[in-house]
Parts: sequence; structure tokens; C-alpha cells
Amino acid sequence: MSDSKKPTRYEVADRLHSAAIHLLRHARKQDVLAGVGPARLSALSVLVFGGPMALNQLAAAEQVKAPTMSRIVEGLKRSGLAKIQADPNDARRIRVTATAKGERLLQQARTRRVEQLAEILSRATHRDLDTLHRAAQLIEQVVKQARDRKQ
Repeated sequence: MSDSKKPTRYEVADRLHSAAIHLLRHARKQDVLAGVGPARLSALSVLVFGGPMALNQLAAAEQVKAPTMSRIVEGLKRSGLAKIQADPNDARRIRVTATAKGERLLQQARTRRVEQLAEILSRATHRDLDTLHRAAQLIEQVVKQARDRKQ
């Protein structure tokens, strides 16, 4: 595509999709140091940044079925990374909460990922960093707008 031709939304979406996958795959290499599998680490992230939630909410956020999430949560509980409590509003439901140990582990994993990405960006110019910063802001903005429209 030449500079004179404006990219379509589809072309931009395609490039963003590919770049995001490559970027996160690269950063994800650091996750092995957490000693927790990717499914558990992902669920723990939802709990740390989203707060306590019902099992079905966590399953929906992770796009898995409730039985799968039950196994993931049980593993987090056994590792001391999450705790399970009865829902105060409905005794038939449970709420899952990250423990302090889980929060520390997740923050350490996040720090390693961010440091890995920062290392990649160490070769970028100040101008490129400014451009990438603005692009990240725009991505956050359009995702928030899309999320707000669905609510």
C-alpha cells in the first residue's frame, strides 16, 4: 500500500490484529517465570483488575464454560492465588477473589511483560514512541466507545 492511498478500516484492523498478536506472543514468553499456566494467569488478571466476581461472570470474561472455569479457579485456590466465598446475595452462587499472593504474582508477571516490551521499544526513536503512545490512546478510546455502546 502506498502512502498516497488511505488504508481502509479493514486494512487497519488486519494490521492491528497481526501486530497485537506478535507483540503479546513476544511478551507472553515471560509468563513461564510466574509458574502458573496461561489460563490461570489470565483468570487471575481478570480478578485482580476487575475485582471479585461470580464464577459465571469470570467464565464469560474468559470466554470459557463454567465447568472449565471451575477447574481453573480450583487450581488458583489450591495455589493460594484466589479464594472462593459464598455470594452474600445468593447462597447458591460463589464469588471468586484474588488473594494478596495472587495480586503480587500477577503484578510481578505484568512487570516482566512490560519490561520485555520496553526493551523492544528501546530501539524506537522519540518520534516513534510518541506515535505509538498516541496509537495506544486511540485504541483504548475506540475500545471504550465500543464497550459503552454495547451497554
